[in-house]
Amino acid sequence: MNHPRHELDEVIHSPVRFSIVATLAAAEKAEFAYVRDTVEVSDSALSKQTTTLEKAGYVKVTKGYVGKRPRTWLSLTSKGRQAFAAHVAALRAITETASKSTGS
Repeated sequence: MNHPRHELDEVIHSPVRFSIVATLAAAEKAEFAYVRDTVEVSDSALSKQTTTLEKAGYVKVTKGYVGKRPRTWLSLTSKGRQAFAAHVAALRAITETASKSTGS
């Protein structure tokens, strides 16, 4: 089992979860609405995918208030950042393997 696809993270591999993690990787934390709009999903879809990422230990959810308005912030945990970096490295390795096999 040497093919780099074996290194892909099944939790992150879903397109929506990958997009969420990529968005969070670019910041220390992001407001729920910002991630929702950036990834172009509904509140319920983001909530469901965030729960999956949180259960895996990749995302931390923080609730609070801005003035009197409730807010939710999402951030990647260190485990989440490591998993994302490893997943991206596996994707790069797959593309490099494909390029080498076609002689490009």
